[in-house]
Amino acid sequence: MQRILLLIAVLITTVTASTAQNTNTKTSSDSILIIKKFGGYQFYKNDRQLNMNQLQTVLEVNNEAYKDIKSARSVTTFSSILGYAGGFLIGWPIGTAIGGGKPNWAMAGVGAGLTAISIPLSISAKKKAKSAVVKYNSGLTSNPSAGVKELKLKLTNEGIGVVLKF
Repeated sequence: MQRILLLIAVLITTVTASTAQNTNTKTSSDSILIIKKFGGYQFYKNDRQLNMNQLQTVLEVNNEAYKDIKSARSVTTFSSILGYAGGFLIGWPIGTAIGGGKPNWAMAGVGAGLTAISIPLSISAKKKAKSAVVKYNSGLTSNPSAGVKELKLKLTNEGIGVVLKF
């Protein structure tokens, strides 16, 4: 009788300990978290924020995601160049006007046009980066132990057993 009680105690402890380890999370430790912020998205892996260079390095393992992130980086670079040039062309005449000189407002108009072109390009690049991360995350294989749904100790007519349901 003591052996049976000891066996039951050991099985209950084992079952409790093994189900405590099962978190049933669907995300992999390699997945990238996307957080929407004002003006775009921020990407995190293992609680560390990734910039575009780091993101491209991580996404190299998935061909589709890698193509998208490379495209997003190219568009981001082009958009930044247009935005900085537009800002300079807007700022120079404004600085001239503040300084008391005669500003060239045509230059400011060209700058406004360049800035206006850079905004939709920047939005497009951010959407491509998000799409690349979504493709990367969907291509990850999940942890096999995460599929365990239920582990129980069962008493039947034949005896005691451990039931593992997937």
